[in-house]
Amino acid sequence: MKQLIMLLIIVAIGLSVSAQDDYRNDEIQTIFSKNKSNGGYGAFTFGYSQIDGKDAFVTGARGAFIVDHSFAIGIGGYGFVNDLSYKEILTGYDSYVGLAGGYGGIFIEPIIGSRMPVHVSFPVLFGIGGVALVDDTDWWNNHYSYDDEADVYLVIEPSAEVELNLTKFFRAAAYVSYRYTSDVELTSTDPEVLRGWNMGLTFKLGKF
Repeated sequence: MKQLIMLLIIVAIGLSVSAQDDYRNDEIQTIFSKNKSNGGYGAFTFGYSQIDGKDAFVTGARGAFIVDHSFAIGIGGYGFVNDLSYKEILTGYDSYVGLAGGYGGIFIEPIIGSRMPVHVSFPVLFGIGGVALVDDTDWWNNHYSYDDEADVYLVIEPSAEVELNLTKFFRAAAYVSYRYTSDVELTSTDPEVLRGWNMGLTFKLGKF
């Protein structure tokens, strides 16, 4: 009987120690926890969108601080250009004018399963941008823009990314996003012309 009691005591002690270890491993971590692992990254993006039904190229960059592999906050900026045609509207001639502009601001990025080879993240950008009508009859040489045909807008762009851990310090992601903007005021242009879906690739370098 004494041996059975001793055995039960030993088992109880072992279970208690194991439970304490599990509690420490699963302990809720906070921003100020000593055992958190923080990092950061820089990224560049190449994307495709449509503006008023026409093809547009979108490129940009962002940088972020990562809290414990699961949440990032930072700043980002993007530029775009498309091939919209505005015949005989601004100049009275058979000229072609496109839309070009950019936007940027702060973003937050929840990251799910960061340590897994394939995982997801959900960046959301909050910012401000500008857009202008530009003469593309000789785009590469003149870069002429109509100074009185430009506008400023607010933007919110939520995204979903499927990310691959290629190496310890390099990741690649395919993304889809939707660009919500305030109305823009340009000649013969839909006020909602900049709103729409985007898709593309993002490449990240950093400590994750």
